[in-house]
Amino acid sequence: MTLIWILFLFLTLHIFTFQRLLTYLHILQQEDYDAGRFLRWVTRNGAFDKRLSILVLAMIPLQHFLETKIAFLANIGAYIVPVSLTAVLFLVFMARDRKRLQKAKKALVLTDRAKRIFCVAFVLLIGLSVLLTGLDQTFIAALISIQAIPFMLALSVGLLSPYEAQINARFRREAVQKLEKIKPMVIAVTGSFGKTSVKHILAHIMGSVAPSLATPGSVNTEMGIARIIREQLQPQHQFFIVEMGAYGIGSIARLCRFTPPKLSIISAIGEAHYERFKTLEDTAKAKFEIAEAAIKEGGKTIIHDSVLERQYAQQFVEGNRSAFIVCGEDGDIRIRSVTQTKNGLEMSLIHNGETHWVTTPLFGLHHAANVALAFAAAVLAGVAPKDAVRALATTPQIRHRLEVKKTEAGWLIDDAYNSNPKGFHAALDLLDFLGREHKSRRILVTPGMVELGAKHDEEHTKLGEYAAKKADIVLAVLPSRIPSFVATLRKNMLPKQQLIEVPSFAAASQWLEKNHHKGDIVLLENDLPDIYENKLRI
Repeated sequence: MTLIWILFLFLTLHIFTFQRLLTYLHILQQEDYDAGRFLRWVTRNGAFDKRLSILVLAMIPLQHFLETKIAFLANIGAYIVPVSLTAVLFLVFMARDRKRLQKAKKALVLTDRAKRIFCVAFVLLIGLSVLLTGLDQTFIAALISIQAIPFMLALSVGLLSPYEAQINARFRREAVQKLEKIKPMVIAVTGSFGKTSVKHILAHIMGSVAPSLATPGSVNTEMGIARIIREQLQPQHQFFIVEMGAYGIGSIARLCRFTPPKLSIISAIGEAHYERFKTLEDTAKAKFEIAEAAIKEGGKTIIHDSVLERQYAQQFVEGNRSAFIVCGEDGDIRIRSVTQTKNGLEMSLIHNGETHWVTTPLFGLHHAANVALAFAAAVLAGVAPKDAVRALATTPQIRHRLEVKKTEAGWLIDDAYNSNPKGFHAALDLLDFLGREHKSRRILVTPGMVELGAKHDEEHTKLGEYAAKKADIVLAVLPSRIPSFVATLRKNMLPKQQLIEVPSFAAASQWLEKNHHKGDIVLLENDLPDIYENKLRI
């Protein structure tokens, strides 16, 4: 094979490699740049290239056939045909990968870190290709390069880790210095679920009485928090409300050393992220690191009484009772008379013997606990109870967390960011309530929940039983993920109810467009990221 044809194949190979690398980078980003988790995802889903690799391998016998059977091609170079075909294949598969990436639910964000990882991996792949040019079989060399793409991406993460650690340390130092200079009151929030909602409600209350900053969305990691401090914390901010995520025992403690809380909240301890912790007692230990930090700062921790169902939590609270405020049926702040209306929630909160009647435009009975936790934190932070109640009456709905929207077709309950059993139950209750209030069909669209580990089938069986009582139509997205949910629905549904299995949310949306009735109540319960819903078939 002449040099010019080798270079031609090399060029088209790396045009393809460039795009395929972006495809894998998209997955790596959704796995938080964790190379181990990324490679496990690739292995578990068989996301190695198969189709293009088989076609490239087929060029070897094709070239041999042309060399031995077609004389005139043997004279001018039988490799020209398979090389040309391979180049075309590289460009075709590049275009397919590009189209796939454009259709992704969550777009690839080319952050500075993503660019660094991509560039190092691309250079490694070019270097590998150069080394492989010494092989007699050019097509085998191309095949090795194709298969090496995910591994080179993971390797680049490892090679860059010392540099990333330096950058992170600098960002952390800058954030700590700014925090120490401004000295806002830090209020930290964690929990298996509900923490983002509590943060949202509390931020609204605190913002109504004093300049306040809260970490946005679901930002709850050290670097995410550091970025918010560096970019958004201002001298006028008197309160900084921080959501803290736990990825194992020790995670919360590290975050608390970074942003020591004067006041902390534990919203719940439950099955969400059970896959990470394996037991609910370990979940409790991880979450209560936030209480330990608050105690060191001379502050208090607010919990819902359901947290005390865990033995570790109960023992910890009993040993430090004066450092805790418990919200619940018989807690320090009592929740009473919770009612769902078409306009939101109504409830009463009893604090220091005084009853406060609360109305808030939030939907879902489970939000009563979140409202109580936020109310308690605000009062402890110095807000007058009457001012907290006034602010609660104007609390904006929380995006994608039982957010009720009026549509042309009817009503949409957007609970796309919910993925825990308790929240799922509350969402089904709301679907049932609105369906009966409006005398409309109740439609559930869900792919189920994630990160439940060993409890996956058990929890989905329970939810299948409950959904059969609360929905008229269920669209099960990617049913192969939730066999116990689907089987339980089939067993418990009445003949007039419908179970429809669809491969994706796009397919569910198409069904709704074709079959909707005016006034339908549609519950969108959880929306899986691409790594769950869209298998990488390459």
